[in-house]
Amino acid sequence: MSVKANIDTLRESVPSEVKIVAVSKFHSNNEILEAYNDGQLLFGESRVQELAAKQPALPADIEWHFVGSLQRNKVKFIAPFVHLIHSLDNERLMLEIEKQAAANNRKIACLLQLHVADEETKSGFSPDECRRFLAGGNWRDCPHVQLAGVMGMATYTDDLEQVRSEFRLIKSLFDEFKQQYFADDENFKEVSMGMSGDYGIAIEEGATIIRVGTLIFGER
Repeated sequence: MSVKANIDTLRESVPSEVKIVAVSKFHSNNEILEAYNDGQLLFGESRVQELAAKQPALPADIEWHFVGSLQRNKVKFIAPFVHLIHSLDNERLMLEIEKQAAANNRKIACLLQLHVADEETKSGFSPDECRRFLAGGNWRDCPHVQLAGVMGMATYTDDLEQVRSEFRLIKSLFDEFKQQYFADDENFKEVSMGMSGDYGIAIEEGATIIRVGTLIFGER
């Protein structure tokens, strides 16, 4: 099936209020354009070098999401244009995003990456680390960083009940943080969870953003 056909099929199973980020890492500009020409405007990349090369060569109204682990020394390369960073997972990274966003006279939206999966290789704040980060309050001194919600990944497993419970935990942490710190902040609204293999469960558990690559572009 074509990229267009894949997106059309995916859209049939995703509620209109849930945003689809087409994860285009390792895929060509032509494939991205095929999706774009079918009305897809949100694309996700996980490597700074690849994103920085693609962005100027593709339409200016694409919303670029950074969905991978972000090193502090790479922030400056995407700060001029990135729409949403899904992987804010420590205070030093936040301070660098603040510095680079200020240098570009922008406010950059970021999601707090939560580590709830039963896998050491995944990064992110543990729930308690994120509670301490928010309680510390230094994020309030970063006017160019907009905390916009949370992101998390479930364990890669066939145990769908485990996947569901992890997504439920991510959503419950979002609700906790929203109530405690962001009750009056309409920008803190996103729950980014769910990928090609588990997005249906993620939507059932409250995802507002799903990150889908393989189902759109095929295997890399």
